[in-house]
Amino acid sequence: MSRIGKKPVELPSGVTASVSGQTVEVKGPKGAQTFTATDDVTIAVEDNAVTVAPRGSSKRAKQQWGMSRTMVQNMVTGVTDGFKKELEINGVGYRAQMQGNTLKLSLGLSHEVNFEVPAGVTVTAPKPTEIIIEGDDAQLVGQVAANIREWRKPEPYKGKGIKYKDEYIFRKEGKKK
Repeated sequence: MSRIGKKPVELPSGVTASVSGQTVEVKGPKGAQTFTATDDVTIAVEDNAVTVAPRGSSKRAKQQWGMSRTMVQNMVTGVTDGFKKELEINGVGYRAQMQGNTLKLSLGLSHEVNFEVPAGVTVTAPKPTEIIIEGDDAQLVGQVAANIREWRKPEPYKGKGIKYKDEYIFRKEGKKK
């Protein structure tokens, strides 16, 4: 029995959900999102809540049950509050700035990195050492943050690089004489 899957997803005021076949569409103040579930689950909208139930008792049906419920919950959260990831840049001369739809990163490379921001995500750089990524799609926000971080991951000796704001960098001791 899935502890996550058996909970219904409550729809707050201002959010509507509709199901056609295996496709769920959620509309809210921040936009609309769709998700197509596999044939292993059934999705229904009842009493201002979305319920997900498995078809059969196979292992795959049980796996898809919890995952489908979480996807619907993420869509509801995305269209009401949105998602946000914060990155910090540490290192001498490392900085970021927005120019139009491009994030310009100076990361100690021989060239400046130009990162094109995809549609559906807003990236801001309030300080030269801070990047904030916001959007209504949890997967897209996380992927954009991971792609930016990939340019210069934090290293364990001095802690230089791009890290998530709440991330702890395990520090190593340097060489000894």
